[in-house]
Amino acid sequence: MTRAATVLAVAAVALCAAHATAQTRPDFSGRWTSEPERAAPAPRGGGRGGAPRAGDMGSGWGPTITVAQEASRLTVEYLFFARGDMQPPLKFVYALDGPASKNSVMMGRGIQVQTAKTAWDGDKLIITTVHTFENPANGRPMTIEVKQTLALESPTALIVETTRGGVFGGPPSTTRTAYRKY
Repeated sequence: MTRAATVLAVAAVALCAAHATAQTRPDFSGRWTSEPERAAPAPRGGGRGGAPRAGDMGSGWGPTITVAQEASRLTVEYLFFARGDMQPPLKFVYALDGPASKNSVMMGRGIQVQTAKTAWDGDKLIITTVHTFENPANGRPMTIEVKQTLALESPTALIVETTRGGVFGGPPSTTRTAYRKY
């Protein structure tokens, strides 16, 4: 076999492998609604006016999300504000081809910039987002890392496992949110 033929054969195998890998990636596109896992009732007196506290932080995206996936990016959109607030849905765009993505969200006293990177772990997509915020005690900037792992249990079942780094010396926490496709 000539050197040129060997190089061509290796290139063809690499191209086929890359194409096969791209085909095995799951498509998370669709409109999804969460199915809260059953948990023990929250203790009374934890919330305002003696009412029990409700839920946890879940996936971080809300109970109903719309996901659009293209070859190079994933977009997650959800309603955060009430209808009367007249605010558009929150929209986060994540690059799937390696570069960091920046998403800006107007919350509280100003714009929060979130920087995210994605990585594939087999058929799971991991989105690691660094949130920057101001330490209320001294006004200095702080960061927290949030890792969301997306996996399809079936074509109609999306699982988002979210791990949040501990803040102010607290321990990290992990939640698991199950979504079903509309």
